[in-house]
Amino acid sequence: MRTALVTGAARGIGKAIASRLLKDGFAVAIADIDAGAAGKAVSELAHLGEVFPIGVDLTDAESVRGMVREVRSRHSSIDVLVNNAGIGGKATPVVEYPEEEWRRVLAVNLDAVFYCCKAVLPMMIERGSGRIINIASISGKEGNPNMSAYSSSKAAVIGFTKALAKEVATQGIYVNCVTPAVIETEILTQLTEEAVNYMLAKIPMKRVGKPEEVAALVAWLASEECTFSTGAVFDISGGRATY
Repeated sequence: MRTALVTGAARGIGKAIASRLLKDGFAVAIADIDAGAAGKAVSELAHLGEVFPIGVDLTDAESVRGMVREVRSRHSSIDVLVNNAGIGGKATPVVEYPEEEWRRVLAVNLDAVFYCCKAVLPMMIERGSGRIINIASISGKEGNPNMSAYSSSKAAVIGFTKALAKEVATQGIYVNCVTPAVIETEILTQLTEEAVNYMLAKIPMKRVGKPEEVAALVAWLASEECTFSTGAVFDISGGRATY
């Protein structure tokens, strides 16, 4: 049985991804800073297959290494890593943006991706196979006003994805990222109505996306059918970005 580790999977897009991967036959580790919510998600998804929770602080490298050790204590390898955990941060102009909030957003949205990839890659390299999918955002390509930290962190995830993919392109490891537009999740509650309406107005399909739609794309990237796509950016934006 292949094993997938999904971060920020207690709710929203991450939970939808975990559900889809379980249906596809993966054993799934649900990693989240909210251990209680992770446990609740596991109880709700247990009927789909083998799933277990892990409490982790993804902004702490040692905590991330402990998470990987815990997964490996149950399964010999991690076949798929989905770096999904993220926060929106404040919707504030740059001249007013709190410096501590800037660091917090980049720690969760960018540093955590680096820590997780670094911790998981050695076993993928040794085995000569693996799939890494990073959840970025359309704002990382276009930039959203008053969301400088979020936009910057997601742009960095895109750049990191491309760099890492090239490093391991001949080692059987595929690294891609997904750039959703507005998706119907709890993260929308962190943003002002003005910010949400701004993003929604840019979507030609005139609706928000569904977590299950993102999960379907991630499922293909995690599958063994994905064999010639790496370092790629896959939009799921209702037509907002077509490049």
